[in-house]
Amino acid sequence: MAKFVIFSSEKNNKYYFNLKANNGQVILTSQGYASKSGCENGVNSVKKNCTDVNSYDRKIAKNEKLFFNLLATNKQIIGSSQMYASKSGMENGISSVSKNAEDAVITYM
Repeated sequence: MAKFVIFSSEKNNKYYFNLKANNGQVILTSQGYASKSGCENGVNSVKKNCTDVNSYDRKIAKNEKLFFNLLATNKQIIGSSQMYASKSGMENGISSVSKNAEDAVITYM
């Protein structure tokens, strides 16, 4: 089962989440949140927006790799993907977030 893993960074005392697919691969990563509750709200926003095809912003990095951001309704970035070598890989990543995030359990590290 897919899961959100919430953790805090000792480097900057911020909270982050990773969405992991059934195979344990990270398919979405958050930016830093000042509080655990803020991070939990971010997870809930992913769950709310993950099935809306218009919430995915596809990008090309400077190194020509592809990635996507999941956006909230206010167009704020809630999570970012890993880098992909191909468009099909990126689209598979979007599909995985769309399929897995809504029912993913939340765990804490």
